[in-house]
Amino acid sequence: MPPKTKAAKAAPQTLARLVAIHPDAHCELDHDGPFQLLVATVLSAQTTDVAVNKITPGLFAKYPDAKALAAATQGDVERTIDRIGMFRQKSKNIIGLAKKLVEQHGGEVPRSMEALVKLPGVGRKTANVVLGVVWGTPDGVVVDTHVSRISQRLGWTSATDPADIERDLCALIPKPDWDRTSHTLIFHGRRICFARKPDCEGCGVADACPSAHKAENVGRKPPRPPRVAAPRPQPAAAKSGKPRAAKKAATRTAKPAGTK
Repeated sequence: MPPKTKAAKAAPQTLARLVAIHPDAHCELDHDGPFQLLVATVLSAQTTDVAVNKITPGLFAKYPDAKALAAATQGDVERTIDRIGMFRQKSKNIIGLAKKLVEQHGGEVPRSMEALVKLPGVGRKTANVVLGVVWGTPDGVVVDTHVSRISQRLGWTSATDPADIERDLCALIPKPDWDRTSHTLIFHGRRICFARKPDCEGCGVADACPSAHKAENVGRKPPRPPRVAAPRPQPAAAKSGKPRAAKKAATRTAKPAGTK
């Protein structure tokens, strides 16, 4: 359950103020239709929208629909998108989802969460992006790093797991605003509430934010502990007794038994 605090109870009103600050908030993945948005969103995992927008024109010129992508070879797709991270796994996923779209959905993107999350590389976040942007019917709030960080700073959730954060936001925000919530918080995170050195002085909702002017470490992953190098193995201690060289010399000079 979301926190029962003043900040949490005021979430719808604070969101309305944020919408007024960022009236242009929208999905920044370039696309033409649900198929392209689905593929672009899968490609955007752990990659910026800017990087994805640089490769998708070439990708969609070669493979404009699910049927074309389903027939592609993985090597060709990899060469087309190899400028983004995890391009090999992502190539496998988008070819796989295209094949399922052709085999099970007539080449069209399904309009339900249940069907979308059965596609390779598609989880709730990706499915909600497509459902919200294309049809305005998300099944929840998209939770990325910006949404996670800012919802914690605003006091709308104390959870850290994306699924729990989504649950809390859906409990606080009216369903018609779920899609707008994610886009607005993402824009606020990119423009004002930065992960490092958030601009609390320039924030239009600082008065409603319990983390204002002390938000630097709120909603961020703890820093990784420094890697400690494994100790190098030490050479085995020499055995007591004569050194090996001395033993060899003694063996060479020793007379055979029975000689004078």
